[in-house]
Amino acid sequence: MNGSIPTDKSSLERWRIIGAAVAIGVVFFVYLIRLFALQVLQWSTWTAQAEENRTLIVNTAATRGIIYDRRGVILARNVAQYNVVITASELPDDEGEKQEIYRRLSKLIDVPVDLGEITAETPYVPCTSEHGIMQIATYGEQSTPYQPVRIKCDVVKETAMRVQEKSVDMPGISIETSFIRDYPTGSLTAAFIGFLGPIPANQEEYYEEQGLVANRDKVGYAGLELQYQELLGGTNGIRKVEVDVAGETQRDLEPPVAAVAGSSLKLTIDTRLQEAATAILDREIKFWNAYLGTIRSTSGVTIAMNPKTGEILAMVSYPTYENNRMARLIPAYYYEQLIKDPANPLLNHAVGDTLPAGSVFKLSTAVGALNEGVVTPDQVISTPPKIVITEKYYANDPGKEREFPDWNEAGFGHLDFLGGIANSSNVYFYKLGGGYKDEVPEGLGVCRLGTYARALGYGDYPDIGLPDEEEGLIPDPKWKRITHGEGWSTGDTYISSVGQGYVLATPLQVLMSAATVANDGKLMQPKLIYEILDAEGNVTQPFTTTMKWDITKDNVIQEYYDTTIRGCEEIEGQTKNVEEWVIKKVQEGMRQAVLVGTLKKEFSVLDIAAAGKTGTAEYCDQYANAKGLCIPGNWPSHAWTIAYAPYEDPEIAVVAFVYNGGEGASVAGPIVRQVIQAYFELKQIDTSIEAP
Repeated sequence: MNGSIPTDKSSLERWRIIGAAVAIGVVFFVYLIRLFALQVLQWSTWTAQAEENRTLIVNTAATRGIIYDRRGVILARNVAQYNVVITASELPDDEGEKQEIYRRLSKLIDVPVDLGEITAETPYVPCTSEHGIMQIATYGEQSTPYQPVRIKCDVVKETAMRVQEKSVDMPGISIETSFIRDYPTGSLTAAFIGFLGPIPANQEEYYEEQGLVANRDKVGYAGLELQYQELLGGTNGIRKVEVDVAGETQRDLEPPVAAVAGSSLKLTIDTRLQEAATAILDREIKFWNAYLGTIRSTSGVTIAMNPKTGEILAMVSYPTYENNRMARLIPAYYYEQLIKDPANPLLNHAVGDTLPAGSVFKLSTAVGALNEGVVTPDQVISTPPKIVITEKYYANDPGKEREFPDWNEAGFGHLDFLGGIANSSNVYFYKLGGGYKDEVPEGLGVCRLGTYARALGYGDYPDIGLPDEEEGLIPDPKWKRITHGEGWSTGDTYISSVGQGYVLATPLQVLMSAATVANDGKLMQPKLIYEILDAEGNVTQPFTTTMKWDITKDNVIQEYYDTTIRGCEEIEGQTKNVEEWVIKKVQEGMRQAVLVGTLKKEFSVLDIAAAGKTGTAEYCDQYANAKGLCIPGNWPSHAWTIAYAPYEDPEIAVVAFVYNGGEGASVAGPIVRQVIQAYFELKQIDTSIEAP
């Protein structure tokens, strides 16, 4: 009637109801699918996460083993470290009271209340990062409110006691006691004891698999601390506990696994002799540097060994470092200073420095030449100031002449076998090694020289149990072709026979060769570990002497075809021994060196019969070259001496090496003689104390 069009309201309402119902259905369906995924498909994942959220693995540090010398003197131990910590859950709720605690604590430990925000770029690292008390407390509250967080580490005991006393009025603040490594003998034994450091970032996975904790536990970085890390470090303990949503411990879920303390090491070292040898080496190097008015010698070594047992009685590497400075943290500036030092104080030069052996290597040539019949003991050989040989690289090479001078510019005239050793004549040993005309028709040759050198301990790792030991080098034609791309020459053989050219050895290997001669041909395994003890001090591994081989009985001398120019071809299954009389003759030659030869002047004051051998080894390394010292025909030289005593029944063998020291007899000789003297003086003291 009014002209309006009627509408179907009920139809519109039905559409809306149906739409709403569909929407609700879709939502319920989505939730149902999601619920199915969470509770069925992802059940194991969420269950594991829930289990992880309610459980906490607590790792308890094991006590590290102690290191002693042979007489029980402590060389490495654990001492208490006091750390100031804060437990956020125990702080008062009132912000004003918190700030008052922070201010009072700041005055006690000299740490600012407010210093730098903790961010991804400047994270909180216990004991090393620089943050204020308030920032550390906030970090603890947000991460582990029920676990203590370190504010300052390694405070002095007096400060720790004051904080502990005041903690009654400072809820949340307490003292945590941990242990750090301490080295009572410090730099005296650092070369072989080593030091600890934090777990390196690139080795975290390896050490965590062993149960250690990064940013808390420390591991060996050098020396015995590194070599025997697993033995000394022990096994950390484990607790699996239940925690609430805030991280507070509720109960143990499994029986705790207690930490197992590390084993302790008792060394063969006598700290008294170590101290004496260190003072002697240091004094002699400084004397010659002062005498010459320049820092000529920058490093050196002396080692004392019992030749019958292989026990290392003293091992000195100069210069050394102070490992106590690494005990709490490794100062970046000090570490950088050490690694940039050309003398390389972090290296144990006694086992890790490969050097031209020089004339001390002549013992190998002497044993080989006499055993192979190259020369007889009574045969007299002409020893002029120099000889000239035709150096050849292959069989039909016309070659060219090359001079080989003696160290004695006047020559020695004529020498027999004992005289050759006693006077250390280069010309004598050139002829033994490479032959010379009709006088010595066939020299020992590089192949046979190599097998005798290896039999005396050269050219392989001594396996003394230190991480930085080297194997040295006994060269042969194959090695030279591969390394230098050229053939072996007859001149290489001559120069190798006196321990020069490509021959390289560590001081320990040089000592092993002399000790083998002193011990009638028995090469003993050198040892630093005397005993291994458990946490209660019981011996779990006693000391045993180990003989690597007896060169007079164990057929360690390899036979070769005569193919020096082409290479050293072994005759398979053909080996031999060194005759016992050969060793005796070499011993006599070393005795003559003390009585009438190169060591007569220095050893005349020693009232104990000794035998020895000197060495002067020419060298040209990067440092000598940089100083313009590598002048052809007048290279700088290292000083060597080896000796043992008593001559008839050896108890001690000693080697001394002085970098750029010059003449072995005058520079290294006094060091060896004084160390031997110190050994027998200490022995006399011990005998007098033990006497009833």
